[in-house]
Amino acid sequence: GQAQTGTGKTAAFGLPVLERVDGSNRHVQVVILSPTRELAIQVAEELNKMAQYTDITALPIYGGQDINRQFRALKKHPQIIVATPGRLMDHMDRGSIKFEDVKIVVLDEADEMLNMGFVDDINKILGAIPEDHQTLLFSATMPKAIRELAETYLTEPTLIRMKPTQVTMDLIEQYYIEVQDRQKFDVLCRLFDLQAPELAIIFTRTKRRVDEVTEALKKRGYMAEGIHGDLSQQKRDSVIRQFREGTIDILVATDVAARGLDISGVSHVYNYDLPQDPESYTHRVGRTGRAGKAGEAYTFVIPREIEHLHAIERLTKRKIAKRRAPSLGEVLEGQQRLAVESLIEMAGNTEELAPFKVNAEELLNDTDSVTLIAAALKLLTKEPDTTPVNITEEKPLRVRRRREGGR
Repeated sequence: GQAQTGTGKTAAFGLPVLERVDGSNRHVQVVILSPTRELAIQVAEELNKMAQYTDITALPIYGGQDINRQFRALKKHPQIIVATPGRLMDHMDRGSIKFEDVKIVVLDEADEMLNMGFVDDINKILGAIPEDHQTLLFSATMPKAIRELAETYLTEPTLIRMKPTQVTMDLIEQYYIEVQDRQKFDVLCRLFDLQAPELAIIFTRTKRRVDEVTEALKKRGYMAEGIHGDLSQQKRDSVIRQFREGTIDILVATDVAARGLDISGVSHVYNYDLPQDPESYTHRVGRTGRAGKAGEAYTFVIPREIEHLHAIERLTKRKIAKRRAPSLGEVLEGQQRLAVESLIEMAGNTEELAPFKVNAEELLNDTDSVTLIAAALKLLTKEPDTTPVNITEEKPLRVRRRREGGR
């Protein structure tokens, strides 16, 4: 199956898998391989929700978690294991997971697993599973390495493909802003103040940028946290939980850290750094506009990267509209508009306003109403912060030119 993240792949393989699992058999019958810890946890949670009225249990197995805790969980005999390849190999070597009854193997986000260097682990794991089983492979892209993997381990497979344009891209308004690298952070803050996104994800190219952008946002008073591969599993779980619950409204992430995360309600995506390839661009932008909802995506492009952006446009067959960076005046005007909306919304809540009406009437005896409302708007309007920040500049991307013959 080839489809973008967020199109329902978990249900596509999860529901048929649950139909075929024998709930009375307390041995592992399904192995699902995932590239990241977060995705393994997420898939297991979804399967357990689907199986809540059955005797079937899915257990996530991943690195970074205490292996003794996993030993104890395995003694409860889950029928489905959702694992990252490295940790599953550990259990194979220790003999704590047996494959004798496995009848289905799912390779989820296969292209990302190959990108992360798991091909040897996958080969070893699949080689240890009895031949008499079904293998399902899901991938957002189908490069040569994935096709070779499919030819090796799948028997007369059927390819089911969803084109990106059939998914959610038509619901996403896409823009780019041409800006120098050192100006990106100020432009980002202006966009936040102007648009007031409900939930936003910022994508950067490196872990260092995640840390620098996150800290700079916090210093300016934004509710932001970052995730990348160097953080502990506990910290990553905590950040994702806060973002899902709305405790923070800005998530700063690298591509790998955010891969496969199904977080609803993301209204805006900001590509702080231009992604390397069209697949990454599609994955990033696809974080918003999910489940039929509209979304907005903004990409920062330094002047020397314009040709790289056009290459992404050609390969995605999608024109990205140019926008200019908002001025401080426009930001201030946007903040005033938000303040007006807040006042109007509060004015409709008459019960909460009752204790304040006596003071309001006394104020109106001494000051005209227009001046009072203007003062209230000034107090509610957030002034743009121009505190200098120090974020390391990065080299621009170079266009990868395809060789003749399509490779």
